[in-house]
Amino acid sequence: MKAEKKIIPWAWIPSLYFAEGLPYIAVTVLSIQVYMQLGLSDAEVTFYTSWLYLPWVIKPLWSPFLDLIKTKRWWIVIMQLLIGAAFAGVAFTVNTSLWLQGSICFFWLLAFSSATHDVAADGFYMMGLNQHDQAFFVGIRSTFYRISMVVGKGGLIALAGLLHKMMGIQLSWALVFYGLTALFIGLSLYHRFILPNPSEDANKVSVSKSQLLLDFGRTFISFIRKDQSLITIAFLLLFRLPEALITPISQIFLQAPVAKGGLALSEIEFGTVNGIVGVFGLLLGGIIGGMMISRDGLKRWLWPMTAAITLPNIAYVYLAYMLPDSVVAISIAVFIENFGYGFGFSAYMLFMIYFSQGEHKTSHYALCTGFMALSMMIPGLFAGALAEAVGYRWFFVIVMIVCVFPFLVAHQLRIEGNFGKKE
Repeated sequence: MKAEKKIIPWAWIPSLYFAEGLPYIAVTVLSIQVYMQLGLSDAEVTFYTSWLYLPWVIKPLWSPFLDLIKTKRWWIVIMQLLIGAAFAGVAFTVNTSLWLQGSICFFWLLAFSSATHDVAADGFYMMGLNQHDQAFFVGIRSTFYRISMVVGKGGLIALAGLLHKMMGIQLSWALVFYGLTALFIGLSLYHRFILPNPSEDANKVSVSKSQLLLDFGRTFISFIRKDQSLITIAFLLLFRLPEALITPISQIFLQAPVAKGGLALSEIEFGTVNGIVGVFGLLLGGIIGGMMISRDGLKRWLWPMTAAITLPNIAYVYLAYMLPDSVVAISIAVFIENFGYGFGFSAYMLFMIYFSQGEHKTSHYALCTGFMALSMMIPGLFAGALAEAVGYRWFFVIVMIVCVFPFLVAHQLRIEGNFGKKE
């Protein structure tokens, strides 16, 4: 057994969580950008890309099996290498005549590799740090995950826009994905040597596959049998319904031609508005939301946060009807919507922790995250078809109508005591 390396957490936590966030953004944002620019319809774009959420939906099914093979450190290094290979596959196929079939296959590989990397990285974080350091670095890991969002949603889309001025769409995106290939090969090599070797990661208790399956079955049954489990599942699936509809369509709407009812932002403008202004609003809303819950508890803020995650969506109704040509006006609207979502999402995350309390809390939380991913996947499958059928204006009006569902499920929740309130 290797001796545990004495490496400061600053040497690996920022890079590890940057590496966790960037593939997710590539799967959920860059894929939409690529297919939209290559001429797929709104319905085709959202249908194909929404299926890519599936690995995060079913992640709890295979995550226990990672412990049967090698260590979490090994999985991190290998998955980063496989992520690099998937990026290379996208880069190669996107510039061929079979760009759709080929890139979809490699985006699927990227999604499964990224979801597996998430499991290994989060598990390694708990093994590689003591409790004090875990608490200290939780904000650091979140910060670098968010930085990857700015790089992916802002920087890479803007970079592709600059390249488009010099070459074709397919070649420019191929170069972007080749760059990501090099980055993740480098990250894999870096983490191969820099990650510590915690003894807990090496000393494994031998568990059979059949025992794991049995344990998972018992865990799932205990999840279903928990108090208010059915309303919790409904909450997890419906609380973000308006956002799940808006997320893929907003990216298309902001860049669609004015003749089609869009705002015709360039890629550089979109990267700035969505990847910088939008992410800043999301971060600020999340920080303030966490502070409010810490001060007064989840129960006190559930209704205000339900309003925050729904009502600011009216910003897109304004954009669709007024079609402002001012990037500043568009940025303000996008900021408001993202700030509301970040603020309201705090209640969603804290309730998952609240519901998962007790025996099997880690496994129950993992199941909650599966439903969380499913809540984004299902609406996205038909969001594009709905937008095509009714147009962007009526689509965003319909989004405002379905805002009733988050209020309905939030009304049914029972939250005891002052959960989340700092003692």
